[in-house]
Amino acid sequence: MRARKARAERNKDPEVLRAPILCVLGHVDTGKTKILDKIRHTNVQDGEAGGITQQIGATNVPIENVIKECAHLTLPELKIPGMLIIDTPGHESFSNLRSRGSSLCDMAILVIDIMHGLEQQTIESLNLLKKRKTPFIIALNKIDRLYDWKTMPKIAVGECLKKQKKVTRDDFEDRSKKALVEIMEQGLNAKLYYENDDPRQYISVVPTSAHSGDGMADLLALACDLSQKMLGSQLVYRDSLEAMVLEVKAIHGLGTTVDIILRNGQLKEGDNIVLSGIEGAYSTTVRAVLTPQPMKELRVKSNYIQHKCVRAAQGIKICARNMENTLAGMPVYVSRAADEAEVLIADANKALKEELKSIKLSSEGVYVQASTLGSLEALLEFLKQSKIKYAGVSIGPVHKKDVMKASVMLQHDKEFACLLAFDVKVERDAQEMADGLGVKIFTADIIYHLFDQFTAYKDELKERRKDEHKNEAVFPCRLRILPQCIFNTRDPIVLGVTIINGNLKAGTPLCVPSKEFCFIGVVTSLEINNKQVETASTGQDVCIKIENIGGDAPKLYGRHFDENDVLVSRITRESIDILKEYFRDDMTKEGWKLVVELKKIFEIM
Repeated sequence: MRARKARAERNKDPEVLRAPILCVLGHVDTGKTKILDKIRHTNVQDGEAGGITQQIGATNVPIENVIKECAHLTLPELKIPGMLIIDTPGHESFSNLRSRGSSLCDMAILVIDIMHGLEQQTIESLNLLKKRKTPFIIALNKIDRLYDWKTMPKIAVGECLKKQKKVTRDDFEDRSKKALVEIMEQGLNAKLYYENDDPRQYISVVPTSAHSGDGMADLLALACDLSQKMLGSQLVYRDSLEAMVLEVKAIHGLGTTVDIILRNGQLKEGDNIVLSGIEGAYSTTVRAVLTPQPMKELRVKSNYIQHKCVRAAQGIKICARNMENTLAGMPVYVSRAADEAEVLIADANKALKEELKSIKLSSEGVYVQASTLGSLEALLEFLKQSKIKYAGVSIGPVHKKDVMKASVMLQHDKEFACLLAFDVKVERDAQEMADGLGVKIFTADIIYHLFDQFTAYKDELKERRKDEHKNEAVFPCRLRILPQCIFNTRDPIVLGVTIINGNLKAGTPLCVPSKEFCFIGVVTSLEINNKQVETASTGQDVCIKIENIGGDAPKLYGRHFDENDVLVSRITRESIDILKEYFRDDMTKEGWKLVVELKKIFEIM
């Protein structure tokens, strides 16, 4: 491998540059995909599930298009052949994809909504860029929403601002200053790009509108200029392959294809490549190398261009045999010699092992399935934050074997006997097996919808279980008899009580600790101000009916107990366990303290 790198160093030409890879980051709904749509003159965002980017996408922007878009600006001499722009998801659950995307990129565009300033994922993205020491520029987006903004996309955005009304300029001044202060609070200095004389010391901020196009040419021109000035030898083309699998998708007419970001080097038809798969690394031969039309998204189905050879940097789609189980997010290796494939497979397996180390399974939990490794990691992170345990994971369509694995939880906890399938197909025989075994399969192409479905299912199960055990649950309470409210002294006893502490519900068995725990009966109804209620709590006066259910001889008020006695709910070890298992949310701190007191009274271990 060292020899290969040394050979690649010898074969580099400092005058030949590859396209820089730009990563677009920011909070959800700041307009990241919309910015790219404006550059490409496309409408990818409307095709996203829920209008939200769920996976990484890549777009090749040739230098001719940059020059055309920036015709009204004075451009520096451009030596780069274009740009490859990666669009990443902005929602918090996709922090792993943002991390993976930024590890590929040379420079980043951080999108900030001028109306909202820095938001949670904006700060996370900033920290990520600082950690990786990635140079970046900021697009201060949605300036068209400023008060009375007049659109002028065919002039430089600085001139456009000067031509606005004073009230609009003042609005921009206030909001942009606020954003710059927020950036400073994150330990970074930033200036509006047309006021920035030192881009290495100050981050350049470009006011933009992805909706109207204002500032978009400025953003493109600045990205090209700074990438040439700041990246230097990083952009020199080398023969050594640097590539990563972006997505694995089945395309009608092409079969299973793999989208790859080619960071450096070249990939050609007939190359023997090594990829990481679910069951380990494997080698296969490239049958076709495809790229989308220039200015088209790699994720969006279109008429692809076939190539004999593609040089970096580029987003490409390859066709080859047996790629169904390929893992996204893993590196691509190319074997130039016959005996090199085995060594590369070992390297790929090592990389995969490191990647999967981060996935820690529980002994009990749901089974999780996703379309790609990146999506799987995103879903697992979401479940982790939501405190939902997972016992098994897989990538790709849901098959019968996946349902069988999920069905193991039927022996432990029905709540976990389910499969969360994110952005994957469920085979018909798998669904039939799940229905027969009692395994629930939840499917969605938006993570939040999947979470909502599972949460609703959990709540439904909890209510069902509470209903099944409501007659066995005994809530703790301590009651004082109101001597002026004795309405019936024999079965059914009817009297008024004050709840000293705890909760009194219908079905609560009552006893008198001071009279050798004399059991007086079960509360069958409660009334407050002549209105029947289900429960009463600390401090309330309530009229209760007590019936002799499950006792020996009926008890009489005045003979077996009187107003001097305190009544308590008769708890047991079993009833406490039921409260813990099914009614924990209905209990208060005061209630648990009373349980501890009653445990001592009843000598419950």
